[in-house]
Amino acid sequence: MYYERALTITIKEASETFPAVLITGPRQVGKTTILEKCREQNRTFVSLDNPKFCRLAKEDPDLFFQTFHPPILIDEVQYAPELFLYIKMISDRERKNGLFWMTGSQQFHLMKNVTESLAGRVAIFNLQGLSQSEKLQLKSEVFSVENRTQTQKTLDSTQIYEMIIKGSFPFLFAQKRVNLETFYSSYLQSYLERDVRDLISVSNLQDFLRFMEVTAARTGQLLNYSDIAKDTGIGLNTAKSWLSILEASGIIYFLRPYFNNLTSRAIKTPKMYYLDTGLCCHISGWNSAEALEKSAMSGALLETYAISEIIKSFWHNGQRAPMFFYRDKEQKEVDLIIEKNGVLNPIEIKKTASPTERDIKNFSVLERFNLGKGAILCLSKDKVPLNRDVDIIPICSI
Repeated sequence: MYYERALTITIKEASETFPAVLITGPRQVGKTTILEKCREQNRTFVSLDNPKFCRLAKEDPDLFFQTFHPPILIDEVQYAPELFLYIKMISDRERKNGLFWMTGSQQFHLMKNVTESLAGRVAIFNLQGLSQSEKLQLKSEVFSVENRTQTQKTLDSTQIYEMIIKGSFPFLFAQKRVNLETFYSSYLQSYLERDVRDLISVSNLQDFLRFMEVTAARTGQLLNYSDIAKDTGIGLNTAKSWLSILEASGIIYFLRPYFNNLTSRAIKTPKMYYLDTGLCCHISGWNSAEALEKSAMSGALLETYAISEIIKSFWHNGQRAPMFFYRDKEQKEVDLIIEKNGVLNPIEIKKTASPTERDIKNFSVLERFNLGKGAILCLSKDKVPLNRDVDIIPICSI
């Protein structure tokens, strides 16, 4: 079964405006599938996973494009960065939009080559796994506290944690029956063998797997390089390098702290979140939604789920995510801030169905700024006002 992706409309619009469109993101999130669904009959499909085509693209890009004429869909384009200069030359010569559609997984090297070669000629979109609204087959909108409507479907806490455990990879929802343990074990093996080994020199991939276990246990926490390095048994610089690999390959996301000249006591350390909760749960050893919901990690993973869903609501609509958090030296924290047109919308994420005024006490630290509507994202089934300035919003409404 195919789940309609929110990014589809944006891709079609961008293809009418730019010579090239690039979809980036982790493995198996549906990058190729979404472009295949959008593809016109006359658009050639070439995958650089095919060694023969990849060799041709790398060794003779000119002959590659003589063989495969635009409009073309090039899958896994990061394997042949030699193509980018020719894509630029063809785009400038033809002066037509929608000539090149591309997918790429390894963003670290890919984005460097794209920004150097195709600046102003390519629309770049980041695709993650299925969003909650895509899974529920509801209209996917950018998350907004203001004028937030109630979703037509509600989920109880057990269903939310089942979604957290399952994750968001489309393959898991296309099959009637799938073994999560088998899927995630295979996914990790493929990621380590193909992406990690290509990007860095790791003598023992088990060391990197241990590193992922250490970071998964810290999802939703302030980033602490020293603790991660110590618990993994690696050097500080190695920990920094490996974290950059996880970020570049779309596995983790760093939520930036909000600070300016009015927040002198605000910390400047980001928080780290896994973007797919199913992968995070598997790495952390959780395979039961019931056990997870009762565990000490239940709050952190619920927060991780909410943050990742809000990120997807922006990315899957072709927008950047203007998201921050606030924490100061007095330990006063606001889980999430969405900034739009100079207005800050403060958000707390709570594992409760009945939040109270106490849950938003730290919103007061932001009163010196231009504050808009606030919200508590929680396990409530109904959207109701907490007070005049703050709404209670169910997590299932994201």
